Amino acid sequence: MGDRITVCAGCREGAGRGLAAKLGEVVGAEVRLVGCLMACGKPVAMAVSGDGKSTYLFAGVEPEAQVEEVAAFLGLYASAPSGEIADARACGRLRFCLVGCIPA
Repeated sequence: MGDRITVCAGCREGAGRGLAAKLGEVVGAEVRLVGCLMACGKPVAMAVSGDGKSTYLFAGVEPEAQVEEVAAFLGLYASAPSGEIADARACGRLRFCLVGCIPA
């Protein structure tokens, strides 16, 4: 199935939908919207997952400013067979939006 980005559709009055649309134009992964990722205190929330890989949850992602950082993260994620990323400095400020990682 490949790597997936799941974006909260309800975040910040539609900003999640905007982030999903921008990511769909830029990244090579599947982008899908869900009603809520339960990170309402820090919108916009998104998760990155893949078959047999660790899952990452991010919150406080800025749709206008961080699309390139998300794309950089996805590049690292795609090249990591287990999904575990040891050094995320190439992802800029996005690494500070990380809420948690669930091992595969």
